[in-house]
Amino acid sequence: MSQLIPLTEEQREVQTLARDFATAEIAPHAARWDREACFPVGVARRMGELGFLGMLIPERYDGLGLDTTSYLLALEEIAAADASAAVLMSVHNSLPTQMLLAFGNDEQKERFLRPMARGELIGAFALSEPDAGSDASALRCQATRDGDDWVLNGTKSWVSSGSFADVIMVMARTDTPDARRRSKGISAFIVTPDLPGFHVGKKEDKMGLRASPTVQLNFDGLRVPAENLLGEEGQGFVYAMRSLDNGRMGIAAQALGIGRAALDAALDYAAERKQFGQPIREFQAIQFKLADMASRLASARAMLHLTAAAKDRGESTTLYGSMSKLLASETAMYVTTEAVQIFGGYGYVKDYPVEKYFRDAKITEIYEGTSEIQRIVIARELYANR
Repeated sequence: MSQLIPLTEEQREVQTLARDFATAEIAPHAARWDREACFPVGVARRMGELGFLGMLIPERYDGLGLDTTSYLLALEEIAAADASAAVLMSVHNSLPTQMLLAFGNDEQKERFLRPMARGELIGAFALSEPDAGSDASALRCQATRDGDDWVLNGTKSWVSSGSFADVIMVMARTDTPDARRRSKGISAFIVTPDLPGFHVGKKEDKMGLRASPTVQLNFDGLRVPAENLLGEEGQGFVYAMRSLDNGRMGIAAQALGIGRAALDAALDYAAERKQFGQPIREFQAIQFKLADMASRLASARAMLHLTAAAKDRGESTTLYGSMSKLLASETAMYVTTEAVQIFGGYGYVKDYPVEKYFRDAKITEIYEGTSEIQRIVIARELYANR
């Protein structure tokens, strides 16, 4: 399908590189990774070697310094091959690295950001807790200053890549239990797994994205050097929310990749599958499904790329980033559901890929802000911008 919004030559080259890599090194293994619920760290390192983990980081920190649209094009190609590989790429590029770039000091950028741009260190993001999901400002993980360290106690949940990440951006409370300040009492810490008191906890047994490890992280007197505090004390929640604006565009691109893969599979199957003496693509009921699937994907992609262009112009993307994430994730769920329907009974078994696309699509409506949260953000922004 042709690109609705014209791409530059460089953007097409990035898209082609990502597609070739995904086709050769990810797609052939995606089903097995899903079955075994594992993702080879070596593949992540290979992504780093090709520059996919430093796309938005300036060249002065060993990144590629590309525009947002180039990054989203590459991410969609990776997601079309395997959504689990895409979530690692999305989280790394949009959350810990962008927080370091925006709020880190020179020493932190040299120590962490530069090797992260090269893919030598994998990043993760730890905000949610067992009792603090959509209401992230209610988190309880406590950080207490003790000499030259901050001592962290608590549990983080839903940490993508948390079992093998090298650099984890952790949000923890630096206010005191008797003087809580909600979001203003939260700070951001750069945590590495070698620090005393760091423990990887339960690995979630998920419906989709099974190759992407999602774990709890347990901090039992975790001693974090004071120099690992990111930016200003009490500003961690603000830093996290600003980074999530970028993250939501990444999840939208992931959703588009999943949906596109499902549409491609449905197109091939409808051309091959015969009933009543002819391919099922000749039936109007199937044609209408395919037309709606393609139209919704094209609309969501156009909106996402327009939002990316606005971001690169320095404009706020809170409103349209949430719209893009909402539209793309619900489109992915619609498209994969219709793909399963087109496949009929075969769509319900693991011999065909659409059941995996269906399982992978669902999470895009949930993480980095549920669809309900996106609607709240959108409505709030509509009133703020009147």
